[in-house]
Amino acid sequence: MRMSMARCDLMNDSVRTQREADLAAYYDTEVRDRSDRPLPPRRVAQRDAFLTQLKKEGLKSVLEVGSGPGRDGEAFVAAGLTYTGVDLAPESVNACRSIGLDAHVGSVLHLPFDDAAFDAGWTMSTLLHVANEDLSAALAEIVRVLRPQSPLAIGLWGDKTVSESPWNGDRAFGPPRFFSIRTDDVLREELQQHATIEKWMTWPGDGSMHYQWALLRTPA
Repeated sequence: MRMSMARCDLMNDSVRTQREADLAAYYDTEVRDRSDRPLPPRRVAQRDAFLTQLKKEGLKSVLEVGSGPGRDGEAFVAAGLTYTGVDLAPESVNACRSIGLDAHVGSVLHLPFDDAAFDAGWTMSTLLHVANEDLSAALAEIVRVLRPQSPLAIGLWGDKTVSESPWNGDRAFGPPRFFSIRTDDVLREELQQHATIEKWMTWPGDGSMHYQWALLRTPA
């Protein structure tokens, strides 16, 4: 007998809840290690270029989805922007608040902010933890809280093939983290459903992996 749609939705919700709980548990434990880890130079270079663009456009506020311990947040504040961060992990939010950043616990699937609340958006590697079936909803939620024609920078790790699985790597900080790896074509197609791609670039990582970086413009 085919499973009812309501039962299927309930199972999907349960899976999402467990994935997010596992992510929060992992990053709650890892936060101190991450705080001491320098950001990759290419990411810093793109952040600096993004800051220059925000200044040129006269924009004042930025939302970071996946704040971590606030390494990018400090740079946004130093540049004179009104910064807001959101993260699944309470300890990451506490780390942000300890250095004076405005941060909130929340999921990219249910951002705790009003419509059109921010001038710009920034999210690096966070959407790796969102399943393909939920990526459209996550992007729609980010676009919802940004003002029309806002710049939105998104960074992810990609590969030549699509894959989804839990992974814990070499650092046993907690439960395995769920990762969704996408090809460039798959990611670009999804991004274009929600915003205009103004810039796109990739740079090499380990093995066949590479970093995908996109600058989007939300709809008018």
